[in-house]
Amino acid sequence: MQLLVTHEGLQRTRVFQVNRFKVALALLVLVLLLMAISGAVYHFVFLKAAREGWPVVSQLVKLIVRDEIAQRDRVLRDNLDAFAERVGQMHAKLVRLEAMGERVSGLVGVKVEDLKPLPSPPRDKGSDGRGGKGGPFIAAAPSLAEMDGWLTSLDAAAEQHSDLFTLFEARLLEAKLRALMVPTSPPIDGPVGSGFGFRADPISGRLALHNGLDFPADVGTPIHAAAGGVAIVTEFHPAYGHVIELDHGNGLITRYAHSSQVFVAQGAVVKRGQKIAEVGNSGRSTGPHLHFEVLLGGAPQDPARFLAMPAGAPLEFAKRPGR
Repeated sequence: MQLLVTHEGLQRTRVFQVNRFKVALALLVLVLLLMAISGAVYHFVFLKAAREGWPVVSQLVKLIVRDEIAQRDRVLRDNLDAFAERVGQMHAKLVRLEAMGERVSGLVGVKVEDLKPLPSPPRDKGSDGRGGKGGPFIAAAPSLAEMDGWLTSLDAAAEQHSDLFTLFEARLLEAKLRALMVPTSPPIDGPVGSGFGFRADPISGRLALHNGLDFPADVGTPIHAAAGGVAIVTEFHPAYGHVIELDHGNGLITRYAHSSQVFVAQGAVVKRGQKIAEVGNSGRSTGPHLHFEVLLGGAPQDPARFLAMPAGAPLEFAKRPGR
């Protein structure tokens, strides 16, 4: 593309060669120049007019700024409303957790009467509850200070419930461990031959207290731990023969007598159902069988009461009257 420039002061016509690249470059320079001019005008004219209060320009600037502030305020208010709704939902969930905590506390034996109730959203401090009140309900969006107070209260309540449920978990685990230490599993899979109570002694024939259960079985039949515990006795006794005593804590001990072989050493930790010995005829015995005892605080208890308990039942279950 050619541009011809003629003027009466020129001796001859000037010819300029212009291509597309030069045209685009010229347009770009023109746009940048206009942007720079507009920025300078805004900075030096409009801002100065707003600060110094020029009659016309300052009013125009104030209208523009006011509209921007109003739009920004509407967006912020909408976000605050949505945030307030979420805070209300969180508060409702914490109230439900509080009710659940009160129910669970009764199961684990924890008293929560001294715990502070969940905080509610702050009310009007100027209201003393006296005199008549009324008028139409006009919902007002909460302020940032109110939102901050609610969040602080919810955070404190969440931490309180977290600590409370941690305590519940610890108590439940403790109860579960205690239940695992109660001898409720039969040491031998078989019928009981002689029960707990007075009977004619099989050797002397005299009336005597039989302080355990006898499980008739063949020699070599596995004997399993009725509950988890620690082996405190693994020895040969003149009356009990090869005997094992397991300590289950809380003064609870189980005794397994007349074994042919013992597979745990003194001080060993034993799990419920673990094979600890085999049936034999050692000690004061008339035939192969397992003599099984349960002692609580050193006093013999009827093992049938423990074996009849549901699996995982606490020790207090066996102490109930009439059982």
